[in-house]
Amino acid sequence: MKKMNKANNTLKEIAEILMASRSVLLFTHINMDGDTLGSSVALCIALRKLGKQAHILIEDDVAAFLRFLDKGYCTYDNHIIENPDICLCIDCGDVDRFRERKEKFFEGKQKGCIDHHVTTEPFADFNFIDPTASATGEIIYELLKELPVEVDKDIASAIFAAITTDTGNFQYSNTTKRTHLIAAELWDYGVDYNEISVELYQNNRLEKLLLQTKILEQITVFAGGEAAICGVTQEMLEETEGRMEETEGMVETLRDISGIELAIFVKEVSREKCKVSMRSKKYINVAEISQKLNGGGHARAAGCTVMKSYEDTKQEMMRLAEEYLKG
Repeated sequence: MKKMNKANNTLKEIAEILMASRSVLLFTHINMDGDTLGSSVALCIALRKLGKQAHILIEDDVAAFLRFLDKGYCTYDNHIIENPDICLCIDCGDVDRFRERKEKFFEGKQKGCIDHHVTTEPFADFNFIDPTASATGEIIYELLKELPVEVDKDIASAIFAAITTDTGNFQYSNTTKRTHLIAAELWDYGVDYNEISVELYQNNRLEKLLLQTKILEQITVFAGGEAAICGVTQEMLEETEGRMEETEGMVETLRDISGIELAIFVKEVSREKCKVSMRSKKYINVAEISQKLNGGGHARAAGCTVMKSYEDTKQEMMRLAEEYLKG
């Protein structure tokens, strides 16, 4: 990927670029989580309030627990805006994370990136990458302060969804004083925290519980009890009628086991392709492990794609984890 600008822009500069545009196409990363979608929705609403033509271009389905955020902002239509003034990726700093849309991204007259992942390097015409932010939602909230737009309940709710999901409901080590101060400010815009929490965390299908039960039956604890691994296969999805999106949170469940420092969750995408998520509690930098397989993320949360079978991927991840733990 071509590196075009190594320096961060300021949020004020990015606000000026957005204000000078007429059309903006926002890009989430694949396997959308609450941060990439919530942040994109908040900015999309703000841009529309400012009279801009704005849409969120996606390539995979919005997970059921996040659908309450999309009120006509997301589209699969690559032609929704021809030759956009700005194409802006949100919460993703690598075109491989929106591979099916990358040609459209580079169609933009200006390309931008707003992200908080530590492994992201500035690559677009303008960039703002802050690894100290708990969520990209924090950055978008600060960006909105630079725009002449009034934050409303819908914008604030989307920002809150971004932050609460990326901080594990304010439990992860990335949660800071700034995170709580922003959440407190969002309260003043009328955000119904209980309503959003019910949508995000208390809206499970029975099939999800059946799938999670099957997944938990095959946990492997290794590395002297410091690490745990399990995953989901296509066969397990068929047997339980569960959905891949319904395995979200399983890696955190593994990490939460007493004594486990490193948790690894493997998703079988196809016979020779798996996606891996990793979490750690205190001292393991999982981003360093993921980078060995060209992945990315944070010190406590990272992921990668492995072009191997499910079982081979599990063995490879266990080998890398043990190698890391031995120092």
